[in-house]
Amino acid sequence: MNVTIIGTGYVGLVTGTCLADIGNSVCCLDIDQRKIDILNAGGVPIHEPGLKELIAASVDAGRLQFTTDVAAAVAHGDVVFIAVGTPPDEDGSADLQYVLAAARSIAQHMQGFKVIVDKSTVPVGTADKVRAAVHETLAARGTPDLPFSVVSNPEFLKEGAAVEDFMRPDRIVLGVDDTPEGQRALALMRQLYAPFNRNHERTRVMDVKSAEFTKYAANAMLATRISFMNELANLADKVGADIELVRQGIGSDPRIGYSFLYAGTGYGGSCFPKDVQALVRTAREYGQQLRVLEAVEAVNEEQKFVVVNKVFARHGRDLRGKRFAVWGLAFKPNTDDMREAPSRVLISALVRAGAEVCAHDPVAVDEARRVLALDCADAPELLQRIHFAERPLDALSGADALVVMTEWKLYRSPNFAAMKAALKSPVVFDGRNVWEPDLMAAQGFDYSGIGRNSRAAAAH
Repeated sequence: MNVTIIGTGYVGLVTGTCLADIGNSVCCLDIDQRKIDILNAGGVPIHEPGLKELIAASVDAGRLQFTTDVAAAVAHGDVVFIAVGTPPDEDGSADLQYVLAAARSIAQHMQGFKVIVDKSTVPVGTADKVRAAVHETLAARGTPDLPFSVVSNPEFLKEGAAVEDFMRPDRIVLGVDDTPEGQRALALMRQLYAPFNRNHERTRVMDVKSAEFTKYAANAMLATRISFMNELANLADKVGADIELVRQGIGSDPRIGYSFLYAGTGYGGSCFPKDVQALVRTAREYGQQLRVLEAVEAVNEEQKFVVVNKVFARHGRDLRGKRFAVWGLAFKPNTDDMREAPSRVLISALVRAGAEVCAHDPVAVDEARRVLALDCADAPELLQRIHFAERPLDALSGADALVVMTEWKLYRSPNFAAMKAALKSPVVFDGRNVWEPDLMAAQGFDYSGIGRNSRAAAAH
């Protein structure tokens, strides 16, 4: 099948590459010439395990191409995915300007029936706005009768495991209209996704608004689990419980499960923060207050300061003359995504308190340089206190403490003796509970985790 993807960001590039990998002819369109140049030169503008190899294979096979030519891209695809960004607006609502611009571009160049697929995460009712934008543009062209259908097909990809998630989905949600055009679109979408349903049927067909709602509901539920566990972890520190043992105790209940119950420094990335905000905003538009999700967001914002407050409690709020090592910058492992990363809050707080910071991350350093410059735009001299190390141990040299902010695998089994020797003081603030408190105490570290500090105290 001929498929066009509008947008070569995270969702668009993974979607287009994976569809090409199973044999479709895919054209990826972006108006950002820099991105297209990178892709056509064999590079990849994002870090996602396995993606670069899949892109190279499909490009070599002639199944995948990248272009800025809107007319050619629209002509190519029987199915046209809109996978552009929907950043949060100032009021927390999703900004749909890029989605609607893509819809108008499709309508401006289409010559026959098109299935227009909303792949971007969009609020309930967006398909109606896309449909209206297409109708308006077609009417302005003098071709009001050209047929099309708008389908909602939300993505459920985890950064760092997106290729695997796409290739082995747990569900494929298709929101379609109960019209002849909608049923024609459904048949084409079933054909497109047939290779993913060979073992068992994963497709969930529903109306368009329910499909749009499903994506927000899923992310809101996962964000809720994270904030819930973080609040319990903070209480566990006070009452003397170990949140990891609590997680195991409640996770063994099949009604609860283990996923997304890890305590830490809060969620970040491109999805959870903006999607929770957008759902809260949508509720307000309809005169409803989502009190649980408002609390989820508030808890998460406070959680980003938990490690900061631990550092201040130990070292004071005047950190002049202090140096801190930071392991992990990306908001989660296996990505270079720094959007809403808790490490940004930590580093900004430390340098504003007078400290020096030396950070390590296996893939996110370049992106960290860019976003930290934005975070310190009001005081660019602060950037002189932020340094980056090529190896984890290099970051520790002369540091008064180590702070772990991302649970990369390469941090799990370090040379603890070398760590202790490199640090000025054997103090560790573990924002992701990478290590066991009793192990760290036995190695001679002054260890502080999230909701696990009773075990460190007992070991001493």
